[in-house]
Amino acid sequence: MLTPHARLQMTRRGLSKAVIEQVLRQPEQHLPAGGDRVILQSRIPAAEHGQAWLVRVLVDVSRSPAEVVTAYRTSKIRKYWKDTE
Repeated sequence: MLTPHARLQMTRRGLSKAVIEQVLRQPEQHLPAGGDRVILQSRIPAAEHGQAWLVRVLVDVSRSPAEVVTAYRTSKIRKYWKDTE
């Protein structure tokens, strides 16, 4: 479920519902965000310049069903990507 804030931010940031759903279905990483929130993130190919974006989706898992609080994309993959090795 998407909160009104998440819908607004998706529109503002040019993220489609399909991209968010893809990250929710098959996140490459699942990170704690404090409290009852988690960050699901995946690298998504971008059309421009062949660069990839990192799409991060903040989810409140204490709700039933879980709610997407916000989502954004960033080119700073190295900053947010956590090595699992």
